Amino acid sequence: MSSVPSDSEQVSLETQQYRLFHDIYVFLDAGDSRALEGFHLTPSQFSLLMLLDPFEGHNLIRLAERLLVARSTITRLIDQLELLGIVHRVSDPNDRRAQQVRLTEKGSLIRERALIAHERSLNQRFGVLSIHEQETLVRLLKRLRDGLIDDVDKA
Repeated sequence: MSSVPSDSEQVSLETQQYRLFHDIYVFLDAGDSRALEGFHLTPSQFSLLMLLDPFEGHNLIRLAERLLVARSTITRLIDQLELLGIVHRVSDPNDRRAQQVRLTEKGSLIRERALIAHERSLNQRFGVLSIHEQETLVRLLKRLRDGLIDDVDKA
């Protein structure tokens, strides 16, 4: 017998929702991995690329904060992308001790192509819902996200 109650057992509505979000996250991440594998990108690397551009440098600490990851994680992600020639580090003009990261020309092309593939994958995966259902889901998720942000800000 499983120690984790099934959905049919008495569990709170919040617990059921949490489990569904967890499962959905896992399946979305797996789908993202599949969509991005042709570009040799992980979902985390792709998320980082979406924050960068070739003209404006971005501070590593701020990138870590935006992605809600540790500084060591952002450094590792940037190291990996730098080895692939997708990003490069530049000196921070406002702080000589700090570095910024920018997309390379190659990185811009990869990001553009990966974004198209990712969007195509999302269209397919979310296609199980009608447009009306998707719009309703977006509205509800925004309310939930805003409430979660408020909760984190209070802590």
